[in-house]
Amino acid sequence: MKHTRSLFFLLLLTLLAAAGAHVQNRAPSVAQTPAAPSQTPAQGAANGGKTGEAKPRYETVQFESKLVGAALPYNVVLPADYNRGPSKHKRYPVIYLLHGLKGSAGDWVSDRAHLADYAARYPFIVVVPEGHDAWYTDSATVPNEKYESYLIQELIPDVDRRFRTIPSREARAVAGLSMGGYGSLKFGLKYPDLFAFAASMSGALAAPSWPPDAPTPDWARPSIARAYGAMGTATRRDNDIFRIVREMPPERVARLPYFYLDCGTEDGLITNSRDFSALLIEKKIAHEFRELPGTHSWPYWDRQVREILRLAAQKLSPAQDAKAASRR
Repeated sequence: MKHTRSLFFLLLLTLLAAAGAHVQNRAPSVAQTPAAPSQTPAQGAANGGKTGEAKPRYETVQFESKLVGAALPYNVVLPADYNRGPSKHKRYPVIYLLHGLKGSAGDWVSDRAHLADYAARYPFIVVVPEGHDAWYTDSATVPNEKYESYLIQELIPDVDRRFRTIPSREARAVAGLSMGGYGSLKFGLKYPDLFAFAASMSGALAAPSWPPDAPTPDWARPSIARAYGAMGTATRRDNDIFRIVREMPPERVARLPYFYLDCGTEDGLITNSRDFSALLIEKKIAHEFRELPGTHSWPYWDRQVREILRLAAQKLSPAQDAKAASRR
């Protein structure tokens, strides 16, 4: 239990740093404050702005979740050529990009990041869902907060209906930062038939093992207790990705997606990623782990999302003619 023994000291340092940043409105550590929208080339194209060349764009889908019982809008970054010429008949792979604690579906299309510009280089559809502070988990304490079921049972089918996706495992990836990094690896482990690639940046990977009385700031502690409940609950057990890997039978290992993890060397959560990578090595699960200069902050994630897109281009099926895709 190396990750639990070493976790609390590092977590305390990280979260206390985040708390100070939260109060002073500086770049936060573990959590992200809501981001203001930016007027990027993507928005100009999405809003009908004049474009002299192909530009990225994004749009917001107003989605009502029956499982959660609430509006959960999500943002979609479309390929630059999505509605142009012959590309109108193409189908595209999809990357689901998850936000972190205290973040929102608006983070990746805000002035904190340049996702739309980076994604314009690739034939992907990128979906940024709303996960609130629910740890992408079906809550142990609030019956209608079914954020895992929402993403798997409602969001993915809705995206496949609305957009020209390639609706197959080979053309679907999930990635995220911090809380979203945890969620991404969890989805890859629990739903290997849905994803070919799963990636974590600065992942808070041991969250289900953090007890309610852990030394975390007041604004972070409630989300953990709300999502997972008391220590020893089935929800904590079923969503502990360390336990899932330790107890995974060999025949299931062969079905897993390719995993990628990275974390900044100045990030207090780096032990999570180191320990998880060591466990994947022990279980002979294919993955890549990188330690890079950086902190738990947007400059780091904005830099590393470019690498996520590059790797996804290698791991996912390419865009293809709609007729070819329909014959799969």
